[in-house]
Amino acid sequence: MSTVIVDCGLGNLHSVVRGCRKCGQDPVVTSDAQLVESAERLILPGVGAFGKAMQSIDAGGLRKPILNYIASGRPFLGICLGLQLLFEQSEEFGTPKGLGVLQGTVKRFTCENPVPHVGWNRIRFVETDHLSLYSGIDSGEWVYFVHSFYVEDIGLKYTTTVAEYGGLEFTASICSGNVHATQFHPEKSGEVGLKFISNFLSI
Repeated sequence: MSTVIVDCGLGNLHSVVRGCRKCGQDPVVTSDAQLVESAERLILPGVGAFGKAMQSIDAGGLRKPILNYIASGRPFLGICLGLQLLFEQSEEFGTPKGLGVLQGTVKRFTCENPVPHVGWNRIRFVETDHLSLYSGIDSGEWVYFVHSFYVEDIGLKYTTTVAEYGGLEFTASICSGNVHATQFHPEKSGEVGLKFISNFLSI
């Protein structure tokens, strides 16, 4: 079964590729719209600015293929900025619009701790039935984050795990049907992250 990693200039591709290879799959990295839409599994990684990322997606003609893929019900994984882009808009440099797959806004951290939030942090499971990608992973495990913004998921509608930074509890991962995404970087989160990736690749 082919796993496709979307290359839309959002960085972090090599570590995601290595993570997939360590889990026994050799993914295809592409910006080709047809390959994106026809994938059997799709991963959207990313680091950087929300608005610039959406401009890159639109310039590459990838918005419709990504949305069509998600609508098909096949497994989708967003990583870091790839999670944030699923939502309606961001506070970063104005209010750039996202893919609008999920309802919610991307907010800037406002806390006394240094921003961006960089490093290892614990995640805690939220009471939910959507923890299939955490099979074999315990609540309280450590994962790796690099971000200055977080998703405001009102009522924890999509949230599967949370973390805390500077007194703020924020969404660390989400699930909505076939759509899975993490604010943390599973490909940089050691054995826990590889287990998460392996669970996604085995869907």
